[in-house]
Amino acid sequence: MSKKKISAIIATIASLVTLFFCVTTVDAARMDMVDVSNHNGAMTIANFQDMHNNYGVKAAVTKISEGTTYKDAYAANNIKTAQAAGLYIHGYHYAHYSNVNEAIAEANFAAQTAKADGLPAGAVLVTDVESTEQQHNDPGTNTQSNIAFINQVAKYGYRSDIYTMGSWVNLVMQVKKGWIAAYPYDATDQYWYPNAHGWQWTSHYQFDGSYGNFDVSQLYDNYFTSYQAPQTVSVDNSSNQTNSNSKNNAISSKGVISVNNSNGSYVPLVAIQNNITKTITNRALANNTPWVTDQTKTIDGVTYHRVATNEWVDAKYIIG
Repeated sequence: MSKKKISAIIATIASLVTLFFCVTTVDAARMDMVDVSNHNGAMTIANFQDMHNNYGVKAAVTKISEGTTYKDAYAANNIKTAQAAGLYIHGYHYAHYSNVNEAIAEANFAAQTAKADGLPAGAVLVTDVESTEQQHNDPGTNTQSNIAFINQVAKYGYRSDIYTMGSWVNLVMQVKKGWIAAYPYDATDQYWYPNAHGWQWTSHYQFDGSYGNFDVSQLYDNYFTSYQAPQTVSVDNSSNQTNSNSKNNAISSKGVISVNNSNGSYVPLVAIQNNITKTITNRALANNTPWVTDQTKTIDGVTYHRVATNEWVDAKYIIG
């Protein structure tokens, strides 16, 4: 075979490979914010600059503390290097509290640790609410505890926000805005939880040159891309209303279900209005994932479990 023919074949193959990757590469949700912890080691200025320059990351959230004893050993370094790289830097506290007094104690510990680590005033010190202490607790108590945490860290000059999973919103506790985690099968051009401050759409993103997996979020306002004076908050009952109608036949049934669609890559959700179901086209549940549920409803012989405000999953997808 002549060199010209070989060269032509190689060029053709290269073109096809390029075409294949161009076709299959998709744009995911935006990478506005990344959160880091001891699992990622000591982040360098170069790490954060790469995220900013090549991925569009504007803000970072570093783990500060957990409970009333654990301090993340890498927080001070990550705060310093993120600031040097030109990112807005915030912190988060993994909460174990189950009542107001415990929430205040954890808030004091988190804020004092953040101060010592160099977290700037006006930053957000998030309460990460996803532990078993809250899962099995009274929703009203969880709400009051979160408010106590937010108001307590405000005394140290920090704003706060509630980070939790989408299935817990207004079921396990009241969340007015929040930073909500929910991982779709495909995040391409998705805008889940647009009324929240931000939506964490993956927990396994890998950045070139940085160690480990990263949680990445898409932001919807400037809450995490600014430093502002904190404000205290109170319960707003109007934000905790769920959809209802005169034909509501929902039965209280709180617990955790695991779902899987053996015939597809995700588990579909439906909305229910006047006992009529409508498939939700822009949201779904990942296979083999657990979800908190608080109600069941039977329509035309089919039982549905509620996993978020007016988002229901058919019982046929429940496993285990």
